Amino acid sequence: MSYLPYVVGAYAVFAAVFLWDFLAPRLQVRRQLRAARLRARRDRKSSARPVDVELTR
Repeated sequence: MSYLPYVVGAYAVFAAVFLWDFLAPRLQVRRQLRAARLRARRDRKSSARPVDVELTR
């Protein structure tokens, strides 16, 4: 009886989980940095607009 398929499967699962554990935080940081940049750009654009002080109806 050979345990080769079990060992290969176990190593494959370990490699997949290890790779995900390595990549997931980097992807999350990238997503958050992009959101922060977009928010800063949006805030900059809204503050650059002239504010109409006179109220009209």
